[in-house]
Amino acid sequence: MNIGDKIRMLRAKEQGVITRFLAGNQVEIEIEDGFRIPVMRSEIVVVSPMETERLVKPAGITPQKQVTASNIVSNNGVYLAFVAQNDREFALHLVNNTDWDLPFAVAEERGSMVNGLHNGILRGKTQVKLNEMYSFSTFDDWPTFLVQVIWSRAGRNAFRPPLVKRVKCRAQTFHTSKSTVPVLNQSGHLYQLDDEKETAPQNVQTARPVTVKPEQLKAEMLKPKGETAAPVSFERPSAVVDLHVEALLPKGQGNRSNAELLELQLTTFEKLLEDAIATGMNEITFIHGVGSGTLRTEIHRRLGRHPHVRFFEDAQKQKFGYGATKVAIK
Repeated sequence: MNIGDKIRMLRAKEQGVITRFLAGNQVEIEIEDGFRIPVMRSEIVVVSPMETERLVKPAGITPQKQVTASNIVSNNGVYLAFVAQNDREFALHLVNNTDWDLPFAVAEERGSMVNGLHNGILRGKTQVKLNEMYSFSTFDDWPTFLVQVIWSRAGRNAFRPPLVKRVKCRAQTFHTSKSTVPVLNQSGHLYQLDDEKETAPQNVQTARPVTVKPEQLKAEMLKPKGETAAPVSFERPSAVVDLHVEALLPKGQGNRSNAELLELQLTTFEKLLEDAIATGMNEITFIHGVGSGTLRTEIHRRLGRHPHVRFFEDAQKQKFGYGATKVAIK
């Protein structure tokens, strides 16, 4: 007899497995319901291999249900990603981090004209690099990107309506969209197209049907060609920005509280910093004064977390002491 041998009792109906040897010519066996009992060796007999299949398996050993990859479906995870090729140019990728196959078409949209970039079928957990490079120096001229996707997967699946999204990059949100691109596992600026929560509606817009009214269409057709909407652009700020209240409110601060004045200074700081980044400036200096140090501390805190700030330091100490901060932009 050995530990692990299957046995049956001679004077009872129980069957089990030897778990250990005891003193006094006894053995411990585990019977069908999981209990362990001591018995005399003379009261048991080892079961032959042919009889083993008829024994009930010990409690606690149950067959595991097989889980295959085909049973696990990832439904969300379609992205446009801008991946830096160098310090000024980005390549555009379409990323499918779902388990669906995606017949797709991607195009540039400029006004009423559409320029097709790429189309095909994007398999699950893959990506495709589109054939265009986009320079940050011409960021203001980047088009709206139109993405059309059909959800396709073998077998029976719940119907999913086609996905049609438009993505327009904005300077202030482009820099905060930096993340690790799924599938590629590289750093990039990421726009999720199938996010049901639509956390950034200003970046990703759902295409909506347009109702055409004849009188409006006629008026548009008769409008002189010179009457076009002014393009959105970012104004390059001065290399040195004065954040003193007197500079921001030359006509006086009125009845504004200290908290409101601080908010005005911080809002101005953030806007001009984003404008400097968007227009390709290498550095910018903010004059915040010394005072109580609240404004300087908050500016330094925000600069320390900004992904596009290379470094910042006290500037022009001989003139301002610790009242100015120079920011180096990536």
